[in-house]
Amino acid sequence: MKNVILGSVLAIAAVTSISANAASVCSGGNAGNGASFAAGTNFVKVDFTPKCSANVILHGSDISSTVFTVASASVKGKQVFNGSSAGGSVGVAGTCAASPCATGDVTTALSAAGSS
Repeated sequence: MKNVILGSVLAIAAVTSISANAASVCSGGNAGNGASFAAGTNFVKVDFTPKCSANVILHGSDISSTVFTVASASVKGKQVFNGSSAGGSVGVAGTCAASPCATGDVTTALSAAGSS
């Protein structure tokens, strides 16, 4: 669980609905570099590449100049987490559809992070 939260916090340091700017940052495999976020006209102003912890699925979405959302889960866990830069800290978003968690659970939580 610490790895999931750490991955989420790293991504937040860098969203209202899932969009074309959503990215699968960490795929749930080995630790290492995640997918890069490029600077643009939205929330991310400086290119960055987050570090992924092993077994973490992490998605992020950069959809506006004021909102960046993240969602994450562990492939060995049963809960999914989400949060946003719009005053939303990272917290438990719910239980995954099956144990262990899968990419679909994280995608759903990312969308929910943007709608709250």
